[in-house]
Amino acid sequence: MNKIPPFDASQQYQQIGDRLSKAALEVLASGQYIGGQTVSQFETEFANYIGSAIDSNFGIACNSGTDALYLAMRALDIGEGDEVITSPFTFFASAETISMTGAKPVFVDIEAHSFNMNIELIEAAITSRTKAIMPVHLFGRSADMTGLMAIAQKHNLYVIEDCAQATGATFDGQKVGNIGDVGCFSFYPTKNLGGCGDGGMMTTKNAEVANKLRILREHGSPKRYYHECIGMNSRLDALQAALLQVKLPYLDKWNAQRREISDRYTHLLKDANISHLVSPHHCSGSVWNQYTVCIGDGKRDYVQAQLREQNIITMIYYPLPLHLQSVYSNLGYKKGDFPVTEDICDRVLSLPMFPELSDEQQDRVVDTLKNILK
Repeated sequence: MNKIPPFDASQQYQQIGDRLSKAALEVLASGQYIGGQTVSQFETEFANYIGSAIDSNFGIACNSGTDALYLAMRALDIGEGDEVITSPFTFFASAETISMTGAKPVFVDIEAHSFNMNIELIEAAITSRTKAIMPVHLFGRSADMTGLMAIAQKHNLYVIEDCAQATGATFDGQKVGNIGDVGCFSFYPTKNLGGCGDGGMMTTKNAEVANKLRILREHGSPKRYYHECIGMNSRLDALQAALLQVKLPYLDKWNAQRREISDRYTHLLKDANISHLVSPHHCSGSVWNQYTVCIGDGKRDYVQAQLREQNIITMIYYPLPLHLQSVYSNLGYKKGDFPVTEDICDRVLSLPMFPELSDEQQDRVVDTLKNILK
């Protein structure tokens, strides 16, 4: 029985491999492997994709989504003594980068129906040290940006959007990454717009912030060998930029395919014994980086193991919330502080999700899952 992976990057190469190969060979022949016109063109095209017709948007490429978050906070002068509010239910980089600046991550619980930060809990977490809010658009679904931006404006806080899993997602018709002060994207191969290695991008409508980001990613250097601040080496390779430039025009099509697959999953699973399911009517602008269900009664790990025996590979995003990670024991959080997050972490299971997932594969996933749940 053929394996059904959680994601299959090779499928995209089968579709557009000739274009990807041509773009890669052109970069190799050019001899310009770091920076240059290829990277600049991709930055412009990506910024235009994220931005709107009335906004002047800047794209600043970097080495990874993690670096994008860190550089965004550095450009906004977030550091020692500051606090940044974010979700405890996300990949570690969201909080890790806050700590890397010297600031303190402050967590608020999530909504059970969206897996995103509960906006109603944010104001209670704001202190005199709070400098920014970092919403995470988890699994491809935007956080409630209307409520969040209202809070940020009321308290004069920056908003750094973690869009790593949500490239192309929208909130009220506006693309994520174009709503807050800086949008941070990842081009890790499993993302909706994935490269053939690490890569990241920052988007902003603020020209001064954009300039700071460019300087910080180049060792704090506005001019070669002249340094204004302590920066880092975080540049997107021209080879990755060329491959991503080829893929970008296909992104909306691939995201539409993900929506079709999510709709079909929801329809096929409507009578399954699943205690919680995030359904499409909650996620009209979602780009479905993951399709995640919740398995109750302590059966999640058993169900995952049984699916694996049938060559169906699922993922657990994420088994341990950030506030309970050993590295953050010094923050003083304890089990029970964020009950929704803790409950979700015990139950989440992400099913295979990629644009090329066939109906036959999806039927097999659902039928096998239903049989196990019986």
